[in-house]
Amino acid sequence: MNSRRSFIKQTGLFIAGAALLPSLPALAFAKPKKVAGLQLYSLRDLLPKDVKGVIKAVAEAGYGEVETYGYSKRDKFWGLDAKAFGDLLKQHGLKAPSGHYDMDGYIGTGNSDVLKTYIEAANILGSEYITIPYLGDHLRKDLDGFKRVAARLNEAGTLCKASGLKLAYHNHDFEFKKFGDTTGYEVMLKETDKKLVDFEMDLYWVVRSGNDPLKLFAAHPKRFAMWHVKDMDKANHGLNTEVGKGAIDFKAIFAQAKQAGAKHFFVEHETNYQPNELASIKTSCEYLKANLL
Repeated sequence: MNSRRSFIKQTGLFIAGAALLPSLPALAFAKPKKVAGLQLYSLRDLLPKDVKGVIKAVAEAGYGEVETYGYSKRDKFWGLDAKAFGDLLKQHGLKAPSGHYDMDGYIGTGNSDVLKTYIEAANILGSEYITIPYLGDHLRKDLDGFKRVAARLNEAGTLCKASGLKLAYHNHDFEFKKFGDTTGYEVMLKETDKKLVDFEMDLYWVVRSGNDPLKLFAAHPKRFAMWHVKDMDKANHGLNTEVGKGAIDFKAIFAQAKQAGAKHFFVEHETNYQPNELASIKTSCEYLKANLL
């Protein structure tokens, strides 16, 4: 009788537990919530005056990630070395998966000394990417220039990979200038190694240049790991506005985030960001989180 009673009791527990099982896969395989990020260049007038107060305000505005800019071994992150700046981010629950680092010198000469200082700083921050924000005019005069850039990106990507990082390239509009039947952007996409180089698509500059992000996603799937979410003023396309208030159809673009391979989404206010930068980034964050992520 005791063994029968035990069997019935255990069977009842099993059935009760089984009733809960349908909810377990949902928990186990739930998609991770996408996080709103901010390119700190949006606050370039404020950061040098009060880096600690600004980073606190970024977290309070609702962001979970930031993208740095302007680091050098001499000037550091607005006067804070990588360890101190990383600690500041952690204090406010922020991560820095990417940073914009000036790479013109490396691309032009191949001297990796400066790149190595960037890699060191990025690893201290726990970043994933060293991101190239811009190309000087002298590096992109013709298709051969873009081919040389692509070759150098592969070399830099190899160095980054050896240190546990990845390289990314951020566009403006000049990459879409036509050279015959192609563009510098196409050259870089086709001649860089997918395993070494990703792209950070600045949605504003792609749209403003007359191109379609969706077509680029379809032609080059999984290449666009990061986006700059920057809206275009409806009246003056040369200006930005808060995300959701402008002319860009972000909902259609975000619907293809998986095809693009997007993992990180950084709001950026490049122009028209005053008079209240902090209120402006908060407005963009709220729209991004409520409607796009």
